[in-house]
Amino acid sequence: MNDKLLSAFSLMKAQSILARKFDKLHLHGLGLSDFMVLYVLVNSPENKCRRIDLADQLGITASGITRLLAPLEKIGLVAREAHLRDARVSFVVITETGKEIFNNAKNTAEEVADDVFPNFKAKELATLTKLFIDLDVNFK
Repeated sequence: MNDKLLSAFSLMKAQSILARKFDKLHLHGLGLSDFMVLYVLVNSPENKCRRIDLADQLGITASGITRLLAPLEKIGLVAREAHLRDARVSFVVITETGKEIFNNAKNTAEEVADDVFPNFKAKELATLTKLFIDLDVNFK
Protein backbone atom coordinates (compact mmCIF):
# COMPACT_ATOMS: atom_id res chain seq x y z
CA MET A 1 0.00 0.00 0.00
CA ASN A 2 1.07 3.57 -0.70
CA ASP A 3 3.03 5.21 2.18
CA LYS A 4 1.02 8.43 1.87
CA LEU A 5 -2.25 6.51 2.10
CA LEU A 6 -1.01 4.67 5.21
CA SER A 7 0.03 8.00 6.72
CA ALA A 8 -3.43 9.43 6.00
CA PHE A 9 -5.09 6.40 7.62
CA SER A 10 -2.80 6.67 10.65
CA LEU A 11 -3.65 10.36 11.02
CA MET A 12 -7.38 9.59 10.86
CA LYS A 13 -7.00 6.82 13.43
CA ALA A 14 -5.06 9.18 15.71
CA GLN A 15 -7.87 11.74 15.38
CA SER A 16 -10.44 9.12 16.41
CA ILE A 17 -8.39 8.05 19.41
CA LEU A 18 -7.85 11.66 20.48
CA ALA A 19 -11.54 12.47 20.16
CA ARG A 20 -12.40 9.45 22.33
CA LYS A 21 -9.86 10.50 25.00
CA PHE A 22 -11.28 14.03 25.05
CA ASP A 23 -14.71 12.59 25.92
CA LYS A 24 -13.66 13.47 29.49
CA LEU A 25 -14.81 17.01 28.67
CA HIS A 26 -18.37 15.73 29.13
CA LEU A 27 -17.71 16.14 32.86
CA HIS A 28 -18.11 19.86 32.12
CA GLY A 29 -21.08 19.48 29.78
CA LEU A 30 -18.91 19.98 26.69
CA GLY A 31 -17.95 17.96 23.69
CA LEU A 32 -14.54 18.36 22.08
CA SER A 33 -15.91 20.62 19.33
CA ASP A 34 -17.63 22.80 21.94
CA PHE A 35 -14.38 23.13 23.86
CA MET A 36 -12.51 24.01 20.68
CA VAL A 37 -15.01 26.80 19.94
CA LEU A 38 -14.53 28.23 23.42
CA TYR A 39 -10.74 27.87 23.08
CA VAL A 40 -10.70 29.89 19.86
CA LEU A 41 -12.94 32.58 21.37
CA VAL A 42 -10.91 32.88 24.58
CA ASN A 43 -7.78 33.32 22.48
CA SER A 44 -9.31 35.81 20.02
CA PRO A 45 -9.02 39.58 20.34
CA GLU A 46 -11.85 40.86 22.53
CA ASN A 47 -12.95 37.22 22.98
CA LYS A 48 -14.96 37.34 19.76
CA CYS A 49 -14.67 36.07 16.23
CA ARG A 50 -16.60 36.27 12.98
CA ARG A 51 -18.62 33.11 12.39
CA ILE A 52 -16.87 32.36 9.11
CA ASP A 53 -13.42 32.80 10.71
CA LEU A 54 -14.44 30.50 13.55
CA ALA A 55 -15.58 27.87 11.03
CA ASP A 56 -12.27 28.22 9.18
CA GLN A 57 -10.24 27.83 12.39
CA LEU A 58 -12.13 24.63 13.22
CA GLY A 59 -12.00 23.28 9.68
CA ILE A 60 -15.77 23.08 9.25
CA THR A 61 -18.34 24.62 6.93
CA ALA A 62 -20.43 27.73 7.57
CA SER A 63 -23.51 25.55 8.10
CA GLY A 64 -21.49 23.29 10.40
CA ILE A 65 -20.55 26.22 12.63
CA THR A 66 -24.19 27.30 12.77
CA ARG A 67 -25.23 23.83 13.97
CA LEU A 68 -22.37 23.76 16.48
CA LEU A 69 -23.10 27.20 17.91
CA ALA A 70 -26.87 26.83 18.32
CA PRO A 71 -26.76 24.71 21.51
CA LEU A 72 -23.89 26.80 22.94
CA GLU A 73 -25.99 29.93 22.44
CA LYS A 74 -29.04 28.25 23.95
CA ILE A 75 -27.21 27.40 27.18
CA GLY A 76 -25.54 30.81 27.36
CA LEU A 77 -21.89 29.95 26.70
CA VAL A 78 -21.67 32.13 23.59
CA ALA A 79 -23.72 34.99 22.21
CA ARG A 80 -24.15 36.78 18.91
CA GLU A 81 -22.95 40.31 18.49
CA ALA A 82 -23.79 42.50 15.51
CA HIS A 83 -21.03 44.33 13.66
CA LEU A 84 -21.30 48.05 14.31
CA ARG A 85 -20.78 49.10 10.68
CA ASP A 86 -21.83 46.08 8.60
CA ALA A 87 -25.19 44.43 9.30
CA ARG A 88 -24.18 41.43 7.16
CA VAL A 89 -21.42 40.51 9.62
CA SER A 90 -22.00 39.03 13.05
CA PHE A 91 -19.59 37.97 15.71
CA VAL A 92 -19.63 35.10 18.16
CA VAL A 93 -18.55 36.20 21.62
CA ILE A 94 -17.88 34.05 24.64
CA THR A 95 -20.00 34.93 27.68
CA GLU A 96 -18.80 35.13 31.28
CA THR A 97 -20.46 31.75 31.89
CA GLY A 98 -18.64 30.39 28.84
CA LYS A 99 -15.32 31.65 30.19
CA GLU A 100 -15.98 30.00 33.55
CA ILE A 101 -16.91 26.66 31.96
CA PHE A 102 -13.90 26.90 29.64
CA ASN A 103 -11.48 27.56 32.50
CA ASN A 104 -12.80 24.53 34.40
CA ALA A 105 -12.71 22.31 31.32
CA LYS A 106 -9.24 23.54 30.34
CA ASN A 107 -7.70 21.67 33.26
CA THR A 108 -9.35 18.44 32.11
CA ALA A 109 -8.24 19.04 28.51
CA GLU A 110 -4.66 19.67 29.63
CA GLU A 111 -4.70 16.44 31.66
CA VAL A 112 -5.87 14.54 28.57
CA ALA A 113 -3.14 16.17 26.46
CA ASP A 114 -0.53 15.25 29.08
CA ASP A 115 -1.83 11.68 28.95
CA VAL A 116 -1.68 11.61 25.13
CA PHE A 117 1.89 12.93 24.98
CA PRO A 118 3.40 11.70 28.26
CA ASN A 119 7.03 11.40 27.18
CA PHE A 120 7.20 13.93 24.37
CA LYS A 121 9.88 16.55 24.70
CA ALA A 122 9.29 20.17 23.64
CA LYS A 123 11.38 19.60 20.50
CA GLU A 124 9.27 16.58 19.48
CA LEU A 125 6.05 18.53 20.00
CA ALA A 126 7.48 21.38 17.92
CA THR A 127 8.28 18.90 15.13
CA LEU A 128 4.75 17.51 15.28
CA THR A 129 3.29 21.01 15.17
CA LYS A 130 5.48 21.85 12.17
CA LEU A 131 4.17 18.78 10.35
CA PHE A 132 0.62 19.98 10.93
CA ILE A 133 1.54 23.45 9.72
CA ASP A 134 3.03 21.87 6.58
CA LEU A 135 -0.25 19.98 6.09
CA ASP A 136 -2.11 23.28 6.61
CA VAL A 137 -4.06 21.80 9.52
CA ASN A 138 -2.45 23.77 12.33
CA PHE A 139 -4.70 25.02 15.09
CA LYS A 140 -4.12 28.59 16.23
